[in-house]
Amino acid sequence: MTPSPRLPFFVYGTLRPGEPNHDQFLRGRSLTEEPARLAGAVLYDGPGYPYAVEERGDIGTVHGELVTARPGEYPALLAALDRLEEFAPGDPRNLYERVAREVVRESDATAVQAWVYVAAPSVAARLRANGKLIESGDWATTSRPPRAPRTP
Repeated sequence: MTPSPRLPFFVYGTLRPGEPNHDQFLRGRSLTEEPARLAGAVLYDGPGYPYAVEERGDIGTVHGELVTARPGEYPALLAALDRLEEFAPGDPRNLYERVAREVVRESDATAVQAWVYVAAPSVAARLRANGKLIESGDWATTSRPPRAPRTP
């Protein structure tokens, strides 16, 4: 099996700053986190987390963050994110697929290859048929029930 290239990660849901999985998975493991966007995809609301669904052409844009991992943290972070997203290469039961896609940094419009967890084909088909589209493409702007305050 060929090792995965060390690409940055494009995150658009619970891994974004201020969201529940950010501190647990990314705090101390990232060099940079900067606003970015993924073209050619739309966002659907899921059960507490969103799904990016790829579309043909330039339909839709998903907003998120481009996360560059600290070099020494990369292998452990990749494995942790694959577990979080329940992704295993080639597994037909995957909810998400990890794919390399071009994302654009908001700061300077630079295109960068990054890992993106997108809805697996069977999940994407269900979402297209019956899902709740997030029209803004930005999960951070959706209204969700307030989270309980964190306890120290």
